[in-house]
Amino acid sequence: MQRFGYLLLGWAALALGGLGVVLPGLPTTPFLLVAAFAFGKGSPRMRAWLIDHAHLGPPIRDWEDRGAISRRAKVLAVSMMVALLLLSVVLGLSGWLITIQALCMGGAAVFILTRPD
Repeated sequence: MQRFGYLLLGWAALALGGLGVVLPGLPTTPFLLVAAFAFGKGSPRMRAWLIDHAHLGPPIRDWEDRGAISRRAKVLAVSMMVALLLLSVVLGLSGWLITIQALCMGGAAVFILTRPD
């Protein structure tokens, strides 16, 4: 039963990662990392396929080997955070909500920007 749960999590994360490839603003790599972890517990063969995939594998290997995030991914992630914050301001969201967003996204941006390339 536990194996089934990991397989379900792996497939769900892989599907969300696939959506992230085509939908701007939806991150791909975090979902791929979750899928790689879950497949590692539920299906070593699927994990091997994911890790060896020509397009999906490199960010997973970079993260697992060095804790690295590509420069392109960093720029995209931080740009999306800034765009979302600006959109919140333009839409006139309340100040406390914008402050919470800024603090959370600021913390996430610091984490992302301090990872190796």
